[in-house]
Amino acid sequence: LSAAAAKPPQLLPADTAPVAQRLFLEFPGSDEAPPRAKGKGEDAAGQENGGIKEAVQKFEGEAIEALERKEVAFRLIVQMLGGEGGLEADKVAKVRNAAAWQVRSLTDFLKIRKRDWKEQGAQLRVRINTKLSCCQAAVVVLVRSVSVLDADSKASKDMLQQTLAWFIEATKSCILSSWRKLKICEELFCTLLNGISQITVSRGGQLLPVLLIPLKPLVVSTCSQADMTGCSPGALFEAVVKLSCEIIEFGWTKDRALVDTFIMRLAAYVRERNDYEEELLDAISRVACLGFEKSYRESVVLMTRSYLDKVKAVGAAENNTLPSEATAERTETLPAGFLLVASNLTSTKLRSDYRHRLLSLCSDVGLAAESKSGRSGADLMGPLLPAVAEICSDFDPVSSVEPSLLKLFRNLWFYIVLFGLAPPIQNNQASTKPVSTPLNTGESCVALQAVAGPYMWNSQWSVAVQRIAQGSPPLVVSSVKWLEDELELNALHNPGSRRGNGDEKAAVGQRTALSAALGGRVEVAAMSTISGVKATYLLAVAFLEILRFSGSGGILSATLNKSNSSFGCVFEYLLTPNLTPAVTQCLTAVVHRAFETMLSWLEERTSDIGEESNVRESVLSVHAGFLIKSMSQRDEHVRDLSVKLLTQLKEKFPQVLWNSSCLDLLLISVHNELTSGPVSDPAWVATIRSLYQKIAREWITSALSYAPCTTQGLIQENFCKPSGAQRTQHTADVVSLLSEIRICIGKNDWNGIRTANIPAVMDSAAAASGARKEAPDITLEVLSTAVVSATVKCNHAGEIAGMRRLFSTMGGLNMGVSPPGTQSGQAPQSFDEVFLSKFVRLLQDFVVTAEKQPIDNSQFRETCSQATALLLDHLVSDSRTNLEGFSQLIRLLCWCPAYISTPDAMETGIYIWTWLVSAAPSLGPLVLAELVDAWLWTMDTKRGLFASDMKYCGPDAKLRPHLIPGEPEAPPEKDPVEAIIAHRLWLGFFIDRFEVVRHDSIEQLLLLGRMLQGMMKSPTHFSHHPAATGTFFTAMQLGLNFCSCQDQFNLQKCNMGLQLLEDRVYRAALGWFAYAPEFYESPNKSFAQREAQSVSIFVHNLQNTSSTDSGSKPQGREGELNTADQIHPVWGSVDNYATAKEKRKQLLLMLSQNEADRLEVWAQPINTKDTSTFRGKISSDKWIDHCRTAFAVDPRIALSMPMRFPTNATLQSEITQLVQTHILELRTIPEALPFFITPKAVDENSALLQQLPHWAPCSVTQALEFFTSPYKGHPRVMAYVLRVMETYPPETVTFFMPQLVQSLRYDDGKLVEGYLLGAARRSNIFAHILIWHLQGECEEDDNEKEGAAPKPNAFQSLLPAVRQKIVDGFTQEARDMFEREFDFFDKVTSISGVLFPLPKEERRAGIKRELEKITIPGDDLYLPTATNKLVRGIQLDSGIPLQSAAKVPIMITFNVIDRDGNPNDVMPQACIFKVGDDCRQDVLALQVIALLRDIFEAVGLNLYLFPYGVLPTGPERGIIEVVPNTRSRNQMGETTDGGLLEIFQQDYGPVGSPSFEAARQMFIVSSAGYAVASLLLQPKDRHNGNLLFDSQGRLVHIDFGFILEISPGGNMGFESAHFKLSHEMTQLLDPSGTMKSDTWNQFLRLCVKGYLAGRRHMNGIVTTVQLMVDSGLPCFSRGEPIANLRKRFHPEMNEREAANFMVRTCVDAYNKWTTAGYDLIQYLQQGIEK
Repeated sequence: LSAAAAKPPQLLPADTAPVAQRLFLEFPGSDEAPPRAKGKGEDAAGQENGGIKEAVQKFEGEAIEALERKEVAFRLIVQMLGGEGGLEADKVAKVRNAAAWQVRSLTDFLKIRKRDWKEQGAQLRVRINTKLSCCQAAVVVLVRSVSVLDADSKASKDMLQQTLAWFIEATKSCILSSWRKLKICEELFCTLLNGISQITVSRGGQLLPVLLIPLKPLVVSTCSQADMTGCSPGALFEAVVKLSCEIIEFGWTKDRALVDTFIMRLAAYVRERNDYEEELLDAISRVACLGFEKSYRESVVLMTRSYLDKVKAVGAAENNTLPSEATAERTETLPAGFLLVASNLTSTKLRSDYRHRLLSLCSDVGLAAESKSGRSGADLMGPLLPAVAEICSDFDPVSSVEPSLLKLFRNLWFYIVLFGLAPPIQNNQASTKPVSTPLNTGESCVALQAVAGPYMWNSQWSVAVQRIAQGSPPLVVSSVKWLEDELELNALHNPGSRRGNGDEKAAVGQRTALSAALGGRVEVAAMSTISGVKATYLLAVAFLEILRFSGSGGILSATLNKSNSSFGCVFEYLLTPNLTPAVTQCLTAVVHRAFETMLSWLEERTSDIGEESNVRESVLSVHAGFLIKSMSQRDEHVRDLSVKLLTQLKEKFPQVLWNSSCLDLLLISVHNELTSGPVSDPAWVATIRSLYQKIAREWITSALSYAPCTTQGLIQENFCKPSGAQRTQHTADVVSLLSEIRICIGKNDWNGIRTANIPAVMDSAAAASGARKEAPDITLEVLSTAVVSATVKCNHAGEIAGMRRLFSTMGGLNMGVSPPGTQSGQAPQSFDEVFLSKFVRLLQDFVVTAEKQPIDNSQFRETCSQATALLLDHLVSDSRTNLEGFSQLIRLLCWCPAYISTPDAMETGIYIWTWLVSAAPSLGPLVLAELVDAWLWTMDTKRGLFASDMKYCGPDAKLRPHLIPGEPEAPPEKDPVEAIIAHRLWLGFFIDRFEVVRHDSIEQLLLLGRMLQGMMKSPTHFSHHPAATGTFFTAMQLGLNFCSCQDQFNLQKCNMGLQLLEDRVYRAALGWFAYAPEFYESPNKSFAQREAQSVSIFVHNLQNTSSTDSGSKPQGREGELNTADQIHPVWGSVDNYATAKEKRKQLLLMLSQNEADRLEVWAQPINTKDTSTFRGKISSDKWIDHCRTAFAVDPRIALSMPMRFPTNATLQSEITQLVQTHILELRTIPEALPFFITPKAVDENSALLQQLPHWAPCSVTQALEFFTSPYKGHPRVMAYVLRVMETYPPETVTFFMPQLVQSLRYDDGKLVEGYLLGAARRSNIFAHILIWHLQGECEEDDNEKEGAAPKPNAFQSLLPAVRQKIVDGFTQEARDMFEREFDFFDKVTSISGVLFPLPKEERRAGIKRELEKITIPGDDLYLPTATNKLVRGIQLDSGIPLQSAAKVPIMITFNVIDRDGNPNDVMPQACIFKVGDDCRQDVLALQVIALLRDIFEAVGLNLYLFPYGVLPTGPERGIIEVVPNTRSRNQMGETTDGGLLEIFQQDYGPVGSPSFEAARQMFIVSSAGYAVASLLLQPKDRHNGNLLFDSQGRLVHIDFGFILEISPGGNMGFESAHFKLSHEMTQLLDPSGTMKSDTWNQFLRLCVKGYLAGRRHMNGIVTTVQLMVDSGLPCFSRGEPIANLRKRFHPEMNEREAANFMVRTCVDAYNKWTTAGYDLIQYLQQGIEK
């Protein structure tokens, strides 16, 4: 209605004349105005019955329909008044008169009582409502009509005064009317008051004096109505209070004297009445809220006096002189007024005054109420507490407080505690029996209940007390002897009470309550010197300070725009001098209780997110900062307490370690100037400096030990800040501090294993520092890296700031003439838009380039750093433009390293990410979210750690199919190890962030949980490349660490999810052991040590990890998992989940320990100390349990265990039983074959062999093993073996041609022959090599050697037949090729026979003549010993006859090209054509050497072996490839008398020169390689003619006529060393001659690693040799060559034992006398130089 009166909405058209004409018909006879309002006493005649009857007749004569039409007319005419084309003046006057008549008639109408009306019931109700509605509309018309009057005319002023009088008269009638409770009457009353307000205000306050005189009786009348008392005064009361406040507010600026007079009259009226109504006081309180000083003071004085009177009346109420309900009602009404005033006062001065008055009132009430005998004082003081809380809400408790106000606060808390009004503060609240006795009895019960609960009073009072605690200053009244003077404390007790010092019982009760409040830290007996009032006072202090911390975590936020720690208040007590020991003890306990309360407050909010999380961390930061500052206090007790609390805070909430403000404050405190006070005290300054340096060192070291990346980022940011440690005048202390701090993956300044001990984390920390180091033991020096990186960051920030300033100065890029092709009206781009698009484009280009070729890492780092500086500069500028563009930039900065997936790119990424989260912690969740998405993307795209494809699986992939099952694949284009190392760096950053956010950011913690759930979802996601071992187990470590968060409050609701994640971690970790153990040698020397340490740390943490369901059984979790009908999402059906889980854990622990020990040996191969954690002391039953558990998880795990424990009979037996029981489930696992294809199964023709047609292919060596005699050519076994052989290309099987030929001996079913013929048809090279080997196996009767083993005739007769079948199976083209190839080399070989009759001096010329006769028939001929080399010609002058006792071997050099290489790249290759020598034994030895070479290359070992080609081409004929660029040691001795050392110096320069040391390295790696090969093959006859040296200094062994069990001199075994290591060789290997030189240790390491790598493939090597046992080779003619070969692998030894054995072997061979003796014999007998 007020809005309608002010400016009604336009409802009628502009031309309203016709409508108005119709409306005026409703107001006949309204040309005259009604009479003026009656004065006082003028209406007495109307009270007579006659007047009432006449009024009833008059009003009942009005038709209701006519009233309704008038109401509508009034409402429509309002739309015409004052608008365009409005009414004429005479019509306005007519309308005004009509409305005035209606308003004037209200007085008479409302005086009529219900019984006076003839109409009753519904008819009367309709009339009343219609009449009042019509009058309400008339009021609006009247207000609107007078508002358009001329403001200056006397008539308009008179009209305004008259209208105001009519309205006041009508409002009085409404108040006194019996219809006042009707809704329409309330609405009419509000409309009248609104009209009064508008009319008063409309003329600038001219009518204010007219209004204020009748306003007072109007207010009084409204408040005096009996039906308006109580809790809900109604609409009339609210409206009149609102009017009064509006008029007072308006009038205060117009005529303050008038308003003061009005308020004073109203207050005087209230004071004059002894039975004034509470509603009137409520109205007074609302007036006081306006904030006008005079009215405020009058109102507040009146209210406080009133409340004190009520308190005094309580005693009378207790004596039943007044109804207790009425008393309670009155004591409950006034406090609402106090609260109203406190809530609405805005003036600082008045609020301060009101605070003082309220606190004084509380003191008076407390003193008065304490002596009452029948009622608790809580009922009297409690209602005041909400008002006190509100008025103290903006009070700064740490500001300077006047002593008088401080005493009032002390008194308030004294009575709060005395009356039990504070909420309970005791931990572990026990149920206490409610206390109903009066206050003067059972004081101890009341006090104890106040401490322990339950709370007995209104819950609003409890909340109010907590709010009061936030605004109360420390209760330190005086700086001297504040607790010693008890006079003031005793004065707080009323003389009528018994709580003074004289009542010892009450004192004991207070001490008991105080001890309980302090958590039992101070015994009651220790408080004997503390009086009762002192105990009450200390109890008040305890309540205040504990509640202060429980409310807002101990943060004081008042009028100052900053937060202060409440420890500033609680420490204030301890800083007071002259405290007694008992009081000091109590106050110290208060500090501890407050601290515990703060910790509880923080713990309860660990699950908060968003802004609430920021508040929690802010609270933690503020308290830590205060404690840091408090360590500089002069009081030693306070200093020690601060250090103790700070230490506890760090332990409870470690995230404070990485709070930038705390770290900055700590570093600033280290070098801040200390003011020693009025008297110089150097000792104190030194003490404080030493303390700060100690704490800062511990702080930074601890932070580095858990999150070195983030810590370094924060230190760098501190150096970047002008206010930080960079300030020159104070740098010395900080530099001294930081220069002492360094961390490494080895021994550090902390105990136990922490995050920084994890190699991945240290690698990431090195990347985050900006100074990547490749040292074997990474040591990060915090100071140097921080200074360098901070300088780089500042430079980039300066570049961006400078460019932004230049850009702004030049007016942007769109200056002057627009470039061609651009629109002239195009808006200029901002600096951020220009450079943002530039950096986005550059980063995208890097991603595109990385897919094709390596990127420029320095340029990539520079671009990322500049983009980061731009991003941070944008954040600092508080600009929020182009948010989408900057989001894209953040995304690219996070994703680019993942796309590029190289270690260098990832180092740049970690450096950038650390910079972002350190400089702008608010970006932490956003950066982590992008990184988690990127990580999961690498998993989906199978990169790095997740490259699970076969070709990425490491060394084993390179050994297919000879030693490992599977078809050979082309190696990947990019080295997978690089991406794995990138993932390791990345993972270290994730672990670092996990340690930082695990306690303070549930959002980021859940992001990491999402990443882990996705990563662990399937164990097949992971690569099983051995280079990924450390990275894999580090990922598992992160998973276990995350699962350990179930003890944290913020993840207590995620127990089921954490348990499922833990199960997935265990499943993924066990999945690593589903593959055979492998080794990997990295060019990085520290790589192996880091891998070993990563697994060792995982083992350590696994040993110390308790399962998530231990100790307690969360509802709905373990019970579900133990039910038989439940299927676990990870383990499937589980009978007993807890038992099975423990078994899986023990299995994982055992396997992980073995892996850790294995890798430790690889990392420290010559450390003869056994540092293994796995001792193998496991019972047979335990082995069986492990085996069954592994098989249940994944059969491949169980099948891989014998490769780790090859001689464990229990394990072998159990796995055999499990395989044979579950054979149908294992068809895809070739490793299961040896467990059911056994000689026994073949003898018994076991039904298990029926599964072979469905079995997956095994390796070639595994298949060849089944060709041996124990398997007797069983048809099912042979069929499987041949199916395996046919699976692989014939060229890959050619390597094992000697073994395939030998297998024809047992080929009763012609299956092998069939395979050979089929493979020969598919591959010409296979056919040719097969024919040569068949020819080599044939014997010539006239050439049979005495003592040679006879060859079976069946076998001999089979060989020519198979050869002929092969030839017959050739196509015409293949036959032509065969004939040309064989004819050519037969001619070359036959030269030896031609030379035999010739004298020695003519033989070389004879070779040339014979060679000139030979032509090369085609360009597709190849060397038989190297099928990849095509012959392009013969060097005619190269023919050399060699010495031989029988026929003449010759050496001829061919010109060859590489089959797949450049046809113009012609190379020489010499071959020896032998006649009369059996080359097959050399072939076998070189096969083993070739296998070892492949193993070494696959593993990555830098060991050199040269298995030169040898091929038997006929009976005692063969071709031997000459090792290029070599000369024998014998030949080298012919040119000099010196040893190898002198020869090397002669050829490569002096010792220490680069060329000499390079040659020494070549000699070391080749000597180590042949040392391993010699250990296994046992080659003898190692004279200097059989040792070659190439042009690079590498050693090559040749001539393997004596291997395994045979030796020269009739097997006399003179050469007792396992390999030759003569004195001259040791001079190169060990310059010191004491076996302590670096080169000797390098040789030992290579030997040990080569031996360990060879042991891994023992079965394949042994099988290769074993298949030749029946070949008749001399090496099998005596002893047990196969058994001894297997023994030399020492499968019964673990890796450390095997390594020590190899070390002993090398030491034994070192300058062995038999080696020198044999060289001497050869020199004397053969003339071979020694």
